[in-house]
Amino acid sequence: MSRGLVDAPPSPSPSTSRRAGVRWLRWSIAIALALVLLVVGTTAVIYVKLTGNVKHIEVTQDDLGATRPPKVAGTAMNVLIVGSDQRDGKNARYGRTPGERTDTIMLAHVSSRRDTAIVVSFPRDSLVQLPFCRAKGALPGQRPHLGMINESFNSGGITCTWKTIEALTGIHIDHFVKVDFTGFKSMVDAVGGVEVCLPERVDDTKALLHLPAGRQTLDGEQALGYVRARYSLGDGSDIGRIQRQQMFIASMVQKVMSGETLTNPARLLGFLDAGTKAVTTDPGLTPGVMKDLAGSLQGLTAGQIRFITTPWHYSLSQPGRVEWVQPQATRLFRLVARDSGPERVKGGQTKVSRSKVQIELRNGTYRGGLGSQVAAALEQRGYHITKVTDAARKPQAKTLILYSPNGETRVPTLATDLITATPRPVPGARTSRLVLVVGDDWKGLKALRTGDTDALDGFDATHDTCAA
Repeated sequence: MSRGLVDAPPSPSPSTSRRAGVRWLRWSIAIALALVLLVVGTTAVIYVKLTGNVKHIEVTQDDLGATRPPKVAGTAMNVLIVGSDQRDGKNARYGRTPGERTDTIMLAHVSSRRDTAIVVSFPRDSLVQLPFCRAKGALPGQRPHLGMINESFNSGGITCTWKTIEALTGIHIDHFVKVDFTGFKSMVDAVGGVEVCLPERVDDTKALLHLPAGRQTLDGEQALGYVRARYSLGDGSDIGRIQRQQMFIASMVQKVMSGETLTNPARLLGFLDAGTKAVTTDPGLTPGVMKDLAGSLQGLTAGQIRFITTPWHYSLSQPGRVEWVQPQATRLFRLVARDSGPERVKGGQTKVSRSKVQIELRNGTYRGGLGSQVAAALEQRGYHITKVTDAARKPQAKTLILYSPNGETRVPTLATDLITATPRPVPGARTSRLVLVVGDDWKGLKALRTGDTDALDGFDATHDTCAA
């Protein structure tokens, strides 16, 4: 049923910046490539070829300062991943702007036991305390102040971003990977396309995207439209697109690690060749180091690669910005710094994690904008919002959670977070997505418990975007 559990009227999408889609494109492919380079072995011939592709930037102890976090004992590896937004050359078609900037900062942690990899995402609009960075080359440096996390790259380049993440998280970073993806489409085509799932048909003229509902494999041109689209997918927010792009990364990683790619030398080489031509690393992270690491990760599966977003909430002092939720964020950083996996936090919890619950949200009241407000609150908890309709034909008295037999196990997760809601089954529907109809009795979400660790669970690279 492509329209959800029951019919609902369409709603207008919020106006947003079109250029942000291109930035999300870069970080999506950056992370996929970095993960593949870390977990896929290479032959000697490929090693020689990749060595000639990779560029390097020196990062010195003077750049990072004398008070760095200590490196934990063992062989755990932490790699900073940055998606670069540079508007020259082939990128000028997306709007020519001077210099280089980043809207994507993530950290890939590979455990010392080589039995798990965790990718932590730092929202680009995070308000954080930025440290001092010295001037370097044409970059002015950074004074200590409260600002957006991506300012560090503009002020001091990759070395300042490295120092900032270490200062904020207490995690010792070993290497960095910076990627500017002008060759994005060829990389997608090199692996035979990437699978996605759409809850309903998409016709987005701005993104030049026209796709049917359901599971499908996108080629490079279609994938470009998919990652740029905003108005026609989800709830139209930046956070909603982050969640969608994380699923895209997971799908690409799963595809590259699958037998159809690893057993096809031409396809694997094409992907790695296209990717490494756009990669810049520190001199220590050579293809040889990646190859040695890959040798110890042969048993790692897509299900052991997890994606986690730093726990966040919208800022009350600066609208449009986000702040990190404590103590959950600090707890996540401590687990990574000490090489402890988030699976140890979950313990015996049996309910479905919020990150695996997809919700279509409908405003059943005459209160304009309530649907978008509820969507934002649920996103802060880690839910995935697939669609928001913010217009009611007639008022709905009670708040309802509509679900099919396939989605029944997800109802307790959402119901636990809501002050009031009545679950109602919809027989015959074949989706595990939930539909939340906000009624006149809406009283909001329950306060988040201090010990709530659901935000530290995330999802793994086998996550099915169809959720059915």
